[in-house]
Amino acid sequence: MARWSSPKDPALEAALRRNRRWIVNNQIKRLLLRFPSRSAPVRLLQSRFKTLDLLGRAANWLRKYPSCFELFTGEGPAGSGGELCFGFTKRMAELVDAEEAAVTASEPAMADRLARVLMLARGRRLPVSKLAALRGPLGLPDDYLLRILPAHTDLFRLANPYPHRRNAAELELLRWVPSRAVSAVEAAASASNSLPRFTCSLPSSWAKSHEKMEDFNSTPYISPYSEDGAVPGTDAEAEKRAVAVVHELLSLTLWKKISVMKLEHFRWEFGLPEDTARMLLRHSCLFYVSNRYKIHTAVLREGYEGSELRVKDPVVAAKDRLGELMQEGLHEFNQRRRAVNLEKKRRKGEVDVKKEEEELEDEAGALLDSAEKREERRRFYKVLFGDDNR
Repeated sequence: MARWSSPKDPALEAALRRNRRWIVNNQIKRLLLRFPSRSAPVRLLQSRFKTLDLLGRAANWLRKYPSCFELFTGEGPAGSGGELCFGFTKRMAELVDAEEAAVTASEPAMADRLARVLMLARGRRLPVSKLAALRGPLGLPDDYLLRILPAHTDLFRLANPYPHRRNAAELELLRWVPSRAVSAVEAAASASNSLPRFTCSLPSSWAKSHEKMEDFNSTPYISPYSEDGAVPGTDAEAEKRAVAVVHELLSLTLWKKISVMKLEHFRWEFGLPEDTARMLLRHSCLFYVSNRYKIHTAVLREGYEGSELRVKDPVVAAKDRLGELMQEGLHEFNQRRRAVNLEKKRRKGEVDVKKEEEELEDEAGALLDSAEKREERRRFYKVLFGDDNR
């Protein structure tokens, strides 16, 4: 079925900008974390290079990020004597530990988000295989079941209603929690002592969109957690609740975005319409639909101020610091490589060394001092930990 995207919003497009290098390095980080020593033979990474859609030597890739990875001759469990291995640098290891600490500290918030998602679903349960699609957006680690379930046995239960089927396990919410059955829209209305209603995040110059939103708000708000709203009586009520569900789901995600394909994957569970993408486009005041990288992504407009998240979760902040270190390492490598090339040209008498060195210093200073460049670096890794790379 044909799809469309919203009129381009430069700020939100910048927030979705993907730099493939950072995605690869994040996958390398996750590979190292599987080893207790946090080190592994380079040959192991080389064997997986094609799965990362990369060519060439793995060692050369690692050398491009000297602030993140270090190469050494390994001995012991990580590699046999004399074998080239790699691991984290001290700074990288500290940031990885900080990220893990942020994830551990966020476990109560993870349990809260997971409970709310199950409260949105039919029967208060979801297949574990399907929940894997929401793991990244919700900021859940790979072992989230082992982290959360033992500490909340009164709230969650793993069930297998179809023992004869593979991957049929379901995560079930054991009890309804009224304090959690409050949507982001209702919480904002309560804080301002007003009736719950959606807010248009487009500029006031978008008069027609504002008029449509006022018309949409003319009927009472239907909470996504409302039991009565699970089977709306009219098409208008059904869309009202579906919009509320998507709005609440995006509010629960760390990056306030999710791919439209993943949303449609939960059509039945969340009671969404058959063509969810069209519904999102009809409500451009609330949602921005991008087709960047040929992947349709729904973004919650009110979650962003320009290209920056209004509220940044501690886990997001920790991942941002990792991205900054990766960018710093690449810049350091490029500076070294340019210095080596400059020395080669000097020996051949091809360049005026003093002039080239002055230009190099000017460029380095401009890169460090320019606010625009720093902003660009932040955008580079904005989606480093995208839906499928967290």
